[in-house]
Amino acid sequence: MFVPSHYREPDVSWMVDLISQNSLALMASNGSPADGPFATHLPVITDPLWEGQAAFDLAGMPLLGHMNRANPHWAALDNGTAILLTFTGPHAYVSPTVYDVTPAAPTWNFTSVHVHGVVEKIESTEETLGVVKATVEAFEKVFGNSWDMSESLGYFRKIVPAVGAFRVRVTRAEGMFKLSQEQTPEIRDRVVRSFAGRECTRHMQTADLMSRLP
Repeated sequence: MFVPSHYREPDVSWMVDLISQNSLALMASNGSPADGPFATHLPVITDPLWEGQAAFDLAGMPLLGHMNRANPHWAALDNGTAILLTFTGPHAYVSPTVYDVTPAAPTWNFTSVHVHGVVEKIESTEETLGVVKATVEAFEKVFGNSWDMSESLGYFRKIVPAVGAFRVRVTRAEGMFKLSQEQTPEIRDRVVRSFAGRECTRHMQTADLMSRLP
């Protein structure tokens, strides 16, 4: 991903937060010349054993994910396959009317993290079940209502044979936080007020990130 210097993440913690708060990733990998590349939307979490450890560029961070084994993408993956995970964060269109200056041009403020890594397919039923359980725990903690899965574990065991779980060892990551950094403080403030005044969640989240820029 091409990231102009003024749009690079202010701190690696911004990338970690974006991944944890926008965990539905687009996973892409090479396919055959006839089929072209594979791309699958799937939930991805940080391996619970890694959480809390210091990170400087995300290299070495282990991620966990899973997909349907019936997906041709699963059959195309091998241990060591290079993949790209794209995580998309808050974003919003910026109208030139907000700038209150002429000339001006419209743009789109957005946030995204591209994670490169290699795949380790998990074949063990118990390990696969562990990935499913860890995913539920992670998402219930952040997005749900702390649902107790204990009474559904029997159901989980029935569906786990159809689940393809994997671990990704991150090799590198790039974060792009395009949040009007090239504009004057006055114009950035107008954009923040414009976004914050909208009822759309992603506009308000974008405004919040812009307000936190150093």
